[in-house]
Amino acid sequence: MATTKRPSRRKTAPAAPPKCPDCQGSGDIAETVQVGSRKKRTTEDRQTAVCLTCLGTGNVPTT
Repeated sequence: MATTKRPSRRKTAPAAPPKCPDCQGSGDIAETVQVGSRKKRTTEDRQTAVCLTCLGTGNVPTT
């Protein structure tokens, strides 16, 4: 008896999750440095910080 061969099913890779709109997928953002105890003057200096939208993962949060 001849049997017919089934075509193999290929698994496709899952789609890459979309990037975070705030940090563009890097997970870091630049924050302005504030100086002073009461007035909190802003300076032109910048420092890196963790993106609070994606919590540093670089992907868009699901919920």
